[in-house]
Amino acid sequence: MKRRNFIKKATLTSFATIIGTEIVFGKNIIAGYQPLGLQEPDPFKLFQLDDEMVVLNNKPWNIEAKAHLLDDKITPNSKMFIRNNGRIPTDIDEKNWTLTIDGESVNTKKTYTINDLKTKFKQYTYQLTLECGGNGRSEFDPPAKGNQWTVGAVSCATWTGVRLRDVLEDVGIKSNAVYIGYHAADTHLSGDPSKEPISRGAPMSKALQDETLIAFKMNGKKIPIAHGFPLRLVAGGWPASVSGKWINRISIRDKEHDGNKMKGTAYRVPKNPVAPGDKVIDEDMKIIESMPVKSIITYPKSGAIINKSNTLNIRGHA
Repeated sequence: MKRRNFIKKATLTSFATIIGTEIVFGKNIIAGYQPLGLQEPDPFKLFQLDDEMVVLNNKPWNIEAKAHLLDDKITPNSKMFIRNNGRIPTDIDEKNWTLTIDGESVNTKKTYTINDLKTKFKQYTYQLTLECGGNGRSEFDPPAKGNQWTVGAVSCATWTGVRLRDVLEDVGIKSNAVYIGYHAADTHLSGDPSKEPISRGAPMSKALQDETLIAFKMNGKKIPIAHGFPLRLVAGGWPASVSGKWINRISIRDKEHDGNKMKGTAYRVPKNPVAPGDKVIDEDMKIIESMPVKSIITYPKSGAIINKSNTLNIRGHA
């Protein structure tokens, strides 16, 4: 039902936008029928998702889990939220993919193939929590702009790769290094190649943590395309926007990184408490770093009817 409703709604929206008016016969269209030439890709097939995942947006793709779908100890691909800012790259050549380390604060600019990373550095596997900075936004009052995430924009998969710190030691970083910034192969929704959809980063203290990885596997297999294949930065515990997908360059900065989604209100919060809805000047905002611990009940499922004579085992995650 979720799949059918998504496809029908997305198709009618696209058609109405093109012809510039409401589709008066829209209610009578057979479920699953799509006007010729306006076929939207089915995200459930495209990303191999559980049928109960919830699509919030398709331009770009933003999809979350319901609480009971997060009952697994290790989040599988089929139940892992998807948060994108631009278009997923389509011309990926894994064998010739490279990662360049550059910036004002590196001793020597270097470029690595994926095979270089796998053979030159020790590999590590960690189970890490990634959570969208906007998870829970739908509960805000007054409402906040952006995707109206409920509780399902969070995951805890295993990631395998090499430590970013080992790669930075190989390159050699200067004493004035302050921040890293990532750059990736996804494209801006406008199609303008000069615009980056997102380019965020983290201070050196986070970049040099053992658990901050340049990852090439998720749950023991190649990272799925929606989650950053073939190479992803993974910085657990911080907003998932720090864990850049499809990365091909990391710049070592002598200042706070100033890429797209690093300024204004993007992934930033007031330094001091303010009344809901109040405007805050830029100087009084700070970048979100370590995410606050949250918890959810994953069993029983919301709405479940339990016989009052039964013993109830409750499960969840923090």
